[in-house]
Amino acid sequence: MQLPSVVVFGEALTDLVQHTPGRWQGYPGGAPWNVARAMSRLGVPTAFAGSISTDSLGDELYRQSEAAGLDLRYLQRVDADPLVAIVPSSHPPRYFFAGEADLHFDVRLLPAGWLDAAQLCHFSCISLVRQPLGDRLVEVARQVKRHGKLISYDPNWRNLMDSRYREVTFPAMVELADIIKLSDEDLRQIYPGSSEEQALQQLREMNANAQVLFTRGAEGMVLFTLGSKVEQAAIAVEVADTVGAGDASMAGWLASGLLGIDEPQARLAFSAACASVSCANAGAYAPSRQEVEQLLARSRELR
Repeated sequence: MQLPSVVVFGEALTDLVQHTPGRWQGYPGGAPWNVARAMSRLGVPTAFAGSISTDSLGDELYRQSEAAGLDLRYLQRVDADPLVAIVPSSHPPRYFFAGEADLHFDVRLLPAGWLDAAQLCHFSCISLVRQPLGDRLVEVARQVKRHGKLISYDPNWRNLMDSRYREVTFPAMVELADIIKLSDEDLRQIYPGSSEEQALQQLREMNANAQVLFTRGAEGMVLFTLGSKVEQAAIAVEVADTVGAGDASMAGWLASGLLGIDEPQARLAFSAACASVSCANAGAYAPSRQEVEQLLARSRELR
């Protein structure tokens, strides 16, 4: 069986979301896993490379990974407490974390030849700050870069990230990345006290050749490349919640290029539609290509 062209590294977890005071519900999630699952549902052969628990929460993540069509050879099961994100507010999302299953991921257990088969590897979120996993994944990214493969990176700021992340991990990943996605909230946290324009300028000076996809929630998104800037409005839907919307937009941007959508504006529209489909569903929903294309068709009819 052929190995997938996209490998997403990082954490998979259970989001425990409080929708109204005292009413909680659990959803499989984790930013890297969300991206992997969405890319697979969009039609791109994808693997999630991470470790999950062997209990019922891990079982559900495994079932959802299988249902999305992810290559399960990259998913590791470990006898450890499940990683859980407690989300007391989803407008905007706030996160607190417990558990350790993610920390046991072993790169040596990946299928032989995985790096030769990969075209793109994606890294993001708390997997890059939770040790010893974080340093391990930065080294994997360096290995990927040495082999001439594409790297995408989304900081996906969370409250675990500290001065070491800002000063060491973030610059290292920005320099390695070919594609960087970050939100307006990420930018404020990483560059406190700087204006949006100043922060983006600092980011782009660190790696002038990288594509930068800058998302602004309901205000849409902007793509910066060397010498160009392209904007895309958000596509209006009735919002269930915004958990995982940024991950869906990242998946949409990456998948569109691999699906043969070449024109930047069309790729941005595809990415925006992925985010909107996710927002229209509760939890970190992974949009299918059919759902995305249907929303794009409806949005064109309303123009």
